[in-house]
Amino acid sequence: MATVSEQLPPGGVEMDEAAFEAGWAGAWHPARAAERLRGLSVPWCVAAGWALDLFRGGEPSRPHGDLELAVPEAGFAELAARFPEYVWDGVGDGRVYPGSGPVPGSHQTWLRDPATDRWLLDVFREPHEGGTWICRRDPAIRLPYAEIIAHTPDGTPYLVPEVVLLFKAKAARPKDEADLAGVLPLLGAERRERLRGWLERAHPGHAWGERLG
Repeated sequence: MATVSEQLPPGGVEMDEAAFEAGWAGAWHPARAAERLRGLSVPWCVAAGWALDLFRGGEPSRPHGDLELAVPEAGFAELAARFPEYVWDGVGDGRVYPGSGPVPGSHQTWLRDPATDRWLLDVFREPHEGGTWICRRDPAIRLPYAEIIAHTPDGTPYLVPEVVLLFKAKAARPKDEADLAGVLPLLGAERRERLRGWLERAHPGHAWGERLG
């Protein structure tokens, strides 16, 4: 969940872990999202844990509680238009704003099926300048979208592993440590060095830095 609260609007529904798990019981598989978004003109990609599994070949290495996608902030409306039968809930600081769409102070928006009241997708609205992605952890980290998005053999776009791991590093949970351990042997020298440099900028002294060496 998002943790930025300074600009969040009042109200919303508090979300505990049990409600989160129950609400995400119907999360989509990346292939289903890719089918709905085929031909989208703005760059988008599968993010977080599922992105690492797509990098590794597509089979899930562990259970995934949700499906996270990323899209440039300015491209969210075009992506959202592909799901006219569903509802977008704003999310921030452990609270959900049903039917609000994007809310200030948070980059996350959850797609909900009103028939089942379960969420299907978690879409990150990313900062950018035109076709350049800007990292939320450190705005000095910037790359063209073409460099941070890779594709599976069937064309599903996913966030490259070094970017996924940069976001996981801030408050690494056991599943994040497991994700690093599973992906690390597959990272070439260039990806390792890039991630190590980013960690030095965004999280100086992070324990993952030595493992990347």
